[in-house]
Amino acid sequence: MVIGFSIALIVFSLLLLLLVLMHKGKGGGLSDMFGGGMQSSVGGSSVAERNLDRITVVIGLLWFACIITLGLVMKFQK
Repeated sequence: MVIGFSIALIVFSLLLLLLVLMHKGKGGGLSDMFGGGMQSSVGGSSVAERNLDRITVVIGLLWFACIITLGLVMKFQK
């Protein structure tokens, strides 16, 4: 059971990393340093941005739930 939640945690972590990197930069932060400040014709519509936000939040909640569940399983496994 621990192995299954550990694998799920790795998968959710990678998905969350990918989804966060896909977001468009909205300020003068680090995203502008790596070319996020340039206007791009590939930029998606507002519907695509909202869907990306929703998917990121859901994956983040699943990631958080996986961490909590993994901690509880490891605590009570002894």
